Amino acid sequence: MNGPTEWIKARKSTSGNNCVELRRNGTTVEVRDSKDPDGPTLKFNGAELDAFLDGAKNGEFDHLT
Repeated sequence: MNGPTEWIKARKSTSGNNCVELRRNGTTVEVRDSKDPDGPTLKFNGAELDAFLDGAKNGEFDHLT
């Protein structure tokens, strides 16, 4: 993979930009706030993102919302 992919967001995201966006950039996945596209990004390797997504799918973070 040469350059970063396009930013994507979940279909469930609202049209008011109240969401996060993700893209692959080399060996990492970057996450940003869609309201601040020029702001900072979080960077995760594949194992880190997999662990987070697994926790989200299993409801481990539900108490935070």
